[in-house]
Amino acid sequence: MAEVSASCGGDSAFNLDGDAPVVDITNLWTKFGRTVVHQDLNLAIVRGEILSIVGGSGTGKTVLLRQMLGLERPTRGCVRVFGEDISQTDSARLQQLRNHWGMLFQQGALYSALTVFDNVAQPMRELHALPEDLVRDAVLLKMNMVGLGAEHANKMPSDLSGGMVKRVALARALALEPKLLFLDEPTAGLDPDLSDSFVALIQSLHRELGLTVVMVTHDLDTLFALSTRIAVLAEKHVIAIGPTREVIRFDHPFIKQFFLGERGQRALAVFDERRTGQKTEH
Repeated sequence: MAEVSASCGGDSAFNLDGDAPVVDITNLWTKFGRTVVHQDLNLAIVRGEILSIVGGSGTGKTVLLRQMLGLERPTRGCVRVFGEDISQTDSARLQQLRNHWGMLFQQGALYSALTVFDNVAQPMRELHALPEDLVRDAVLLKMNMVGLGAEHANKMPSDLSGGMVKRVALARALALEPKLLFLDEPTAGLDPDLSDSFVALIQSLHRELGLTVVMVTHDLDTLFALSTRIAVLAEKHVIAIGPTREVIRFDHPFIKQFFLGERGQRALAVFDERRTGQKTEH
């Protein structure tokens, strides 16, 4: 049985706006049997940023993401999303909370028996509150936002390329106009050109919609291109957090191996080149 603290409940209304952290994790412990994955882990994700979580195998990145989504409970500690301690909330209130965030799964997780249109419409239809003509207009709008024309609406997931699957999944994640977007390896399986295009799409949507984004990724190009801040998991907690250049200066074996190896140096060179180009344009 999980030993969840009883002293960290949220307010009666979700804190969807304001200066408080969108996600606030305090003193979190995660144990599986005798194995401790997280120990006194603390992490605050502020409104409007793109926070990327990285770490070696076994550091609990996916577990932490699932705890933010309310799919797993910590052994003890608090995971607040929009001010709500989701480890203590009931299922009905958790579902209300989920209406304010979207999730893009690594493989898209589209319903294979549903068309593109019906996949995107599914979160709207689950509300049982929207007339079908409004659903239709909203679905076509979301498809257009991610670069998919109406001609793709009746296609099945099996007819789509990997890049199109990602775009449909992103349209579905944005269906209810969330304030918070979770991304799990968003560019996994895409070739470099498609990956760059998808990164540009996420950047554009983040800026235009004012989203707060939480991302788990191993891809260094994606990581450097998108992240406002990077949180590094090691030794059962967050050992470093900050902008890219601050994080890579932290003296730790994982950081040196992950960020400063040959792949990391190539990705950093591209990152610096793009950043210099942006400054020149302004």
